[in-house]
Amino acid sequence: MIKVNNICCIGAGYVGGPTMAVIADKCPDININVVDIDEERIKKWNDKNLKNLPIYEPGLAEIVSRCRDVNLHFSNSVKEKISIADMVFISVNTPTKKKGLGAGKASDLRWVEESARQVAKFSSGHTIVVEKSTLPVRTAEVIQNILRSAEQDNQRIGVSFSVLSNPEFLSEGTAIKDLEKPDRVLIGGDNLDAMNALHDIYSRWVIREKILFTNIWSSELAKLTANAFLAQRISSINSIAAMCEATGADVREVSRAIGSDTRIGSKFLDSGPGFGGSCFKKDILNLVYLAEYFGLNEVANFWESVVKLNNWHQNRISKLVVKKLFGTVTGKKIVVLGFSFKANTNDTRESAAIQICKDLIDEGAEIWIHDPKVSELQIEKDLKMEPSKDTEGIKDHKLLNKTGKWKFSKNLKIFDRAHAVLMLTEWEEYKNINWEDISKKMVNPAWVFDARSITDPNKVENANLNLWRVGDGTSK
Repeated sequence: MIKVNNICCIGAGYVGGPTMAVIADKCPDININVVDIDEERIKKWNDKNLKNLPIYEPGLAEIVSRCRDVNLHFSNSVKEKISIADMVFISVNTPTKKKGLGAGKASDLRWVEESARQVAKFSSGHTIVVEKSTLPVRTAEVIQNILRSAEQDNQRIGVSFSVLSNPEFLSEGTAIKDLEKPDRVLIGGDNLDAMNALHDIYSRWVIREKILFTNIWSSELAKLTANAFLAQRISSINSIAAMCEATGADVREVSRAIGSDTRIGSKFLDSGPGFGGSCFKKDILNLVYLAEYFGLNEVANFWESVVKLNNWHQNRISKLVVKKLFGTVTGKKIVVLGFSFKANTNDTRESAAIQICKDLIDEGAEIWIHDPKVSELQIEKDLKMEPSKDTEGIKDHKLLNKTGKWKFSKNLKIFDRAHAVLMLTEWEEYKNINWEDISKKMVNPAWVFDARSITDPNKVENANLNLWRVGDGTSK
């Protein structure tokens, strides 16, 4: 029986931080160190003001408050924390490669490789190495080869390793809930003692029937496949939404009808502006790359079509806005509500809002963006464009020129002289907007474009506002 007293997690991002926080909360006898080379990120994890944590997830701040500096620690001391760890989680980012072999589809594994080399260099005794990052199939083989070199080093007597795959299946916005009450925990490996050691940690709060053992390659592929299937459902329902708009059907009614079929189920059948986040697009493209590598071109084409449809759907929303506003948005003020890729997270990676806002800015629109958790600096990074510094427009609400631009607002007092409101994230506060008051401030005929189906159609239309809802063909 392998006893785990000290855990080190390499990577304090969206997977490592919340996952280790929950393990620390459920296993008070285990000391957990989360390390990262990013000093600014670690500084935020240690900030006394919990509102400044680098990640927003409902319930996360409360857990950090209970466990931080008790059995949960955040630091840049990579070497030191690896050296005392019985188990090391690798939770670094694996973005899509931007250049070289497989660019645009394959995962960039440089940080995974670097982490494995650090473990090989600094560890002592027997160390269980756990893949937590979403990785291509057979990445464990790379890690094993690196670690094997340390085992064969005559100067590293007594050093040995076991490699496990333990992919995360959390959903941003509900990450803490997903970690505390998971549908399943997958542990892939070939060393039963190491697998049981990880099993014993999860069994503190997860029933044994939900902890599944597989071989390591099945575990790696299961994560990619799960995300691909979920993304496929989103692209599928968004394609049906376009059909609904053309035929007079309502996608919400169609979703309810097919979701009641137990063979299909109701989850991921809500039409929206398209899938986003750190995993779906990246993992599908990774699957495409793997299929091409193994000569399965028809398989690659099938999965690539899911991404193409998602891109088409995002572009059709921006085109629809232009069409409804008399064919031009040049010099027109458009209020964008929500920039994160979904509610209850500050993550903007692959958010549909990025491309939609870029399209409208390219068309000459003046975009005013509000999001309760995403910062102005993050939006600037995503749009690759500085916000307008012109304060005169804020004072008198006049459209100053016909050059596309964007501004950020910390509050919702931004509807004066707006030609349209575009709802891209389903934040709860947007559901309670008083459309009667807002309509009096807007330029008529004004539009509300609801890409999340969170408005009450009667309230919007009774306020003398035109309404477009994704997948709603019942009103023109």
